[in-house]
Amino acid sequence: MKLIGMLDSPFVRRTFITARMLGIPFEHQSLSVFRNFDEFHTINPLVKAPTLVFDDGEVMVDSSHIIAWLERIAPPGNSLLPSDAAGLRRCLQLTSLGLAAAEKSVHRVYEMKVRPKDYRDPDWLRRVEGQIRDTYAVLEQHVGDADWLCGARPTQADITVAVAWRFTHYSAPGLVADSDYPALAALAANAEALPAFMAADYS
Repeated sequence: MKLIGMLDSPFVRRTFITARMLGIPFEHQSLSVFRNFDEFHTINPLVKAPTLVFDDGEVMVDSSHIIAWLERIAPPGNSLLPSDAAGLRRCLQLTSLGLAAAEKSVHRVYEMKVRPKDYRDPDWLRRVEGQIRDTYAVLEQHVGDADWLCGARPTQADITVAVAWRFTHYSAPGLVADSDYPALAALAANAEALPAFMAADYS
């Protein structure tokens, strides 16, 4: 299999890290949906990152669906989801919040770096930035005393939340301060020290 997309995309990065942590072999091809549009288009006409290319040439898009497939084919015992119903609910809930923070951060990037300055909507920008802060405030309340969000080991929630946190800092320096979300910042730092995260570094 081949994973297509730039690691500075939170959706590509969470997929890359997930595959590494699940022990699934894959090849990574770093293509930009902007700079490498034509080359990306020959692989997937949707030009959507991440794109997973199967060995038979078929493609799959959307990080959540790709990750669901990776969970399905992972070696026994290598799941990143809790097995009990309550743990799974919490994990999926926190993963969804991490995805929301990542999505709103991407919206901000498009508004600030893609849309021409004269056409930016300051009200929309304030709204998006408020949503980013509020999402992290909710996540901060869910960080407990354990090392990870859903128990003694990292889960998909930790991956997605930490990836979103890093992307927000990368794309919007100063928007969220570690001092305002200390538990979340510590969680993200622990995650970034994991080998799979370091393999997906883009700084």
